[in-house]
Amino acid sequence: MNELLQLLRSNGRETMENLSAMLGQPVEEIQAQIKTWEKEGVIRGYQAVINEEATEADYVRAAIEVRITPERGDGYDRIALRIGRFPEVESVFLMSGGYDLLVFVKGDNLRTVASFVNQRLATIEGVLSTATHFTLKTYKDQGVLMQEESHDERLQVSP
Repeated sequence: MNELLQLLRSNGRETMENLSAMLGQPVEEIQAQIKTWEKEGVIRGYQAVINEEATEADYVRAAIEVRITPERGDGYDRIALRIGRFPEVESVFLMSGGYDLLVFVKGDNLRTVASFVNQRLATIEGVLSTATHFTLKTYKDQGVLMQEESHDERLQVSP
């Protein structure tokens, strides 16, 4: 991956001046490249990674394994895009292995997510089966650890 893209992925708020210094390129070149990537859809957006356990947010996240029948001509694409349009859906990935799509959803509670799977996802033509896994705790998200390791400064004493 391009070094500029890697820097933006690790910190999308980095200043143009800092990016210029790190890459040894003029600010104008970096700005032009970023604008090109935004226009071409390479850069799709900028987001903060939030430790939601440290906030007052109260919701449920789930990963759903979805087996589907690929469609002639479209393969998995049409169904995956249809699933991705639901507001509850955060991410959709085509996978190898025992299922076809991995869908990450967010809802207000277990009942809301279960209702989404039962009434909206499972009823899509071409969906063969689903398996829902609820998130209990997030340790790392998008490459960012959600907790700092505690370092006990005391000397260890052994018997």
